[in-house]
Amino acid sequence: MSNSDKIWRDKHGVCHVEGKDRTEIFGLMGYAHGKDRGMQILLMRILGQGRASEILDSSDEMLEIDKFFRRMNWTGSTSSEIEKFSPEVREVTDAYCKGVNRAFEEKVPWECKLLRFKPEPWCTEDVILISRMIGYLTLAQSQGEMERLLIEFVQAGMDEERLNELFPGILGGLDIDLVKKIELQERLVSPPSLWNIAAPLMMASNNWAVSGKKTVSGKPILSNDPHLEVNRLPNVWYEMVLETMDGYAMGGTMPGAPALLVGRNQNLAWSATYTFMDGTDSWIEKCREGKYMREPDKWVDFTEREEIIKRKKKAPVKVVFFENKHGILEGNPNKDGYYITTAWAPAFSGAVTFDSIIRILDAKTVTEGMDLFGRVETSWNCILADKDGNIGYQMSGLMPKRREGVSGFVPLPGWEEKNDWQGFEKPEDLPRCYNPECGYFVTSNQNLNEYGKVDPINVGMGPYRSDRIGDLLSENNEITREYMYKLHYDVYSTQAELFMKILGPLLPDKGPGKILRNWNFKYSADSEGAFLFDRFYKELYLEVFGKNGFGTQTVEHIDKHTGIFNDFYINFDRILLSENSLWFGSHTREDLYLKAAEKALKSQPEKWGNTRKVIMKNILFDGRLPKFLGFDRGPISIIGSLATPHQGQVFESAGRQTTFAPGLRMVIDLSTDEMNTNMAGGPSDRRFSKWYCSDLENWISGKYKTLDVNSEKKYKL
Repeated sequence: MSNSDKIWRDKHGVCHVEGKDRTEIFGLMGYAHGKDRGMQILLMRILGQGRASEILDSSDEMLEIDKFFRRMNWTGSTSSEIEKFSPEVREVTDAYCKGVNRAFEEKVPWECKLLRFKPEPWCTEDVILISRMIGYLTLAQSQGEMERLLIEFVQAGMDEERLNELFPGILGGLDIDLVKKIELQERLVSPPSLWNIAAPLMMASNNWAVSGKKTVSGKPILSNDPHLEVNRLPNVWYEMVLETMDGYAMGGTMPGAPALLVGRNQNLAWSATYTFMDGTDSWIEKCREGKYMREPDKWVDFTEREEIIKRKKKAPVKVVFFENKHGILEGNPNKDGYYITTAWAPAFSGAVTFDSIIRILDAKTVTEGMDLFGRVETSWNCILADKDGNIGYQMSGLMPKRREGVSGFVPLPGWEEKNDWQGFEKPEDLPRCYNPECGYFVTSNQNLNEYGKVDPINVGMGPYRSDRIGDLLSENNEITREYMYKLHYDVYSTQAELFMKILGPLLPDKGPGKILRNWNFKYSADSEGAFLFDRFYKELYLEVFGKNGFGTQTVEHIDKHTGIFNDFYINFDRILLSENSLWFGSHTREDLYLKAAEKALKSQPEKWGNTRKVIMKNILFDGRLPKFLGFDRGPISIIGSLATPHQGQVFESAGRQTTFAPGLRMVIDLSTDEMNTNMAGGPSDRRFSKWYCSDLENWISGKYKTLDVNSEKKYKL
C-alpha cells in the first residue's frame, strides 16, 4: 500500500489514515500535522521555548512573552520525563516526530522563509512541551490570576468580612498582615501583553452524555463543545479518522502531540472540559541577602537559573530566575522583603499522561476509560459512554494534598513546613460518577466537588449552563442527535432569568424598559433585550464592586482586560443576587438594581449580534495584512453569552480582542460507527488551501458533517 493509499482526505477535507498498528497511524498523524498545521506547531514551539524575540520580532511586548515562558521552564525538565516513557509510548512518540519531520522535509511552511528561520527537527521534548502548554495556558493560568486578585484586594485594604463573602469557605490560613507585606512584581490592573500570537486560549466547555434509556436509538449519545478562542485561524483543533487492522478511532487532535483528545473508537466515546482544579499554589518567602528563610531562623540559598534571550537586531537580554522547592520566585531576593514563589502541580508531567491517552484507543468500556483518564496529570472533566449502554464521569489531574483547613487559594508562609504539599490525591478520590440514576451527566466547568472524596475546586464557573442543559435533558426521553445539535446552539440564560426576577418589577413599561421586561432571556443575534440586559449587568458591577468596593477604574480594567469576571462570575453573582450584602453599603439591593437599570436604559437598544462581530485573524499575521489577501475572515457574529450553553464571550485581553465560543462541536451516537461535527475553521493552516476555512459556514449555520470510516477517498493530503 503506497503512502497515498494510507493517508487521504474525505469530501470535507478531514484527514483519514490507515496503518497496520498504532505506531504507523501515529506516524501518519505526525505527517498530517506537519503538512496541514506546520506553521501552527512551529509557532507554538517558538512560544513555549521563549524564542519569540529571536525569531518573530524584538519588541518589548515580545520580550515579556519570552520572559513568561522562560519562567515556566517547560523545556527544562523534559529529559527526566522522557526516561519514564514506556516502550510503547516511546515508539509511538518517535514515529509521530518522524512523521512531522517527513512533512517538513517535503516542504517547510513558506512563512519560515519570510521569518528567515530554519526550523529544527520536531522531537519528543517538543511533544511534552506542547502537552504542558495545552494544560496550562489560560486554564490553570486563570486560577493563578484569581489568587493574585486576592492579594491585590488585601493590599488595597479590603476588609476580611467582604473578602469572606466574595470567597466563601476558601480563605483558611489567610494572614492579612503578612499578605500586605508581599511585594508583587506585576499587577493584574497593569498586565503585560502575553497573548497575541499562536498560543491557544481555552477557557470553558460543555460535555454531557445520556444513557440509552433516554435516546431514540437505545444507545448512549455523547456531546462535547470545547469553548476556546474562535477569532483565530487556524482552529486549535485538527480532526482525524484513524484506522488499523484492529479497529478505528476518530475525533479531535491538537497539532504537535500524538493524541486523540476527544472522540471515539468502535466501543467507547470520550469528551473533555476544563475543571478549574486548584493545582496552582503560592507561598510567601521571606528573603534577605539573596536567601530565603526556613524555621527556625535558617537562611538557604536559592537555585539560580540564568536564561539568555536572543533578540532580532538587538542585544540579548539576560534573565535570572530564583527557585526553590516551592517554585519560582517573583522578585529579586537580593533586595530584602517578602515575595511569592508559585508552583503548578503538573509542571513536570507528560509520561503518564501520554501512556493513558495512547491506551484509550483500545479501551472498550466506560470503567476502563475512567481509570485511564483518572491518571492524566493535567486537569479535565472527562465524560464517557460505551456501546454496552454505560455512561460515566471522571475528573483528572494532579491535585496537591494540603494540610487540613487550607484550600490552596491563599498564599501561605513558605518557612512553615506544614504548608508544603504532601504528595497528590488518588485518582479514585477525585470527583467521578458511573451510570447516574437520572440517565445523564453534564459538566460545564461548574463546581463538581460533591462527586468526590476530596474538593479539587475552590473557585469555578457558575452552574447556569449545566442547569440549563440538565433541565432540557431531564424532560426528554426520546433524545436524538438532532436534539443534541439544538442544545449546542441554545442561547437561553438561566443567569439572566434569576436577575430579571428582581429587576423586572422595577422596570418602566415603555421604551427600552418594556423591551427588557418582555425579553425571553435568549442571547440570539436579533435580541435587543440581551443587549440591554448586558448593559444593566455591567452597570450593576460598577455600582456594587466599583463604587462600594475596589474602585470603578479597577472594575472597568478587570472587565475589559482580564477574564476574571468572565470565568469566575459566580463569586460575584452570589453577592449581586443576595438580599443583603456588606458590598451594598448603605443601599438596598433594589436601589442598586434601579440605579444600574436607569443608566443601562439610556442606551439606544441594538441587536445583540451587531455588538458581537469579530474578525477571525491568522495567528502569524494577526490582522496586519490587507483584507483582500484572505488570511483573515469575517466579520462573524458570536451568539450567546458567558452563561448560555452556547457560550459566546467577546472581550479584550492583553490589548487585543478575544472570544470564547464552541470552536469544535461533536455529537456521537453509539448506535452508529460515526460522529457528527462542525468546526470554526478548517483542516489546513495554508491560506491558499481550499481547506483553510472549509467548515466555517457549517459552524455558523448549525450544519453538521459526518466522520465515517467508510468515507470515500476523495482528495490527496
